[in-house]
Amino acid sequence: MSKAPEKATRVVFVHGSGDSAACWQRQIAFLGADRALAVDLPGHGTRVEDAGPREMSVRDYALDVRAQMQAAGLARPIVAGHSLGGAIVLQLALEWGGELSGIILIGTGARLRVLPSLLEAAQGDQRGTLQQVHGLSRHAAGAPKAANGLPPLAAGVFYRDLAACNVFDVMTELERITLPALVVCGEEDQMTPPKYAEYLRAHLPQATLRMIPGAGHDIMRDQPEALNQAIGAWLQATGFSA
Repeated sequence: MSKAPEKATRVVFVHGSGDSAACWQRQIAFLGADRALAVDLPGHGTRVEDAGPREMSVRDYALDVRAQMQAAGLARPIVAGHSLGGAIVLQLALEWGGELSGIILIGTGARLRVLPSLLEAAQGDQRGTLQQVHGLSRHAAGAPKAANGLPPLAAGVFYRDLAACNVFDVMTELERITLPALVVCGEEDQMTPPKYAEYLRAHLPQATLRMIPGAGHDIMRDQPEALNQAIGAWLQATGFSA
């Protein structure tokens, strides 16, 4: 007699710099609220009043996400992250990989250097710089919409996000991550270009790469359906679907 299938693995989504959990609404709708969860980092979205310390590293953010997953009672979820969120996912996989089933890395890299001029601008004018970056993050066809509806953000948090990215570097550690991994990148991504995704695919032992045409850095906004299809196909191919 065959064993009854287990409940589908939960997928936890982690947003990027200056963003919020709301950016994943199309992915949550696709997977279903019983299977997917999007979290806000300190000072972002629903946690504007819970900003945390003035400085936080990628590891500090990873500890926060881990605590949220534990509080939700999730057993070995898949964790998906965009940009800074992807760095957080890599940190989780390196330190607590045994607590995860797989990882999804979207528009991110093993090292995330930030231009000094961008760091300076974010420190001086958070909203204006955030609008500029959201514009650059979108594919040309979608860029005009980027300045509308900026996510709620506590003061100083966008700079803190970028500063955390700037010192993040796990390029020499990727081979230690043996979890199944999906790497997704927009073909027109200027923030974390395709070569970043190629590096992840080449150095993660169980990585699958999907390039999304017509998408910039914010794939979940530019091409949400294509991202959903990539995630769904990978979940099915790796045996995570119920």
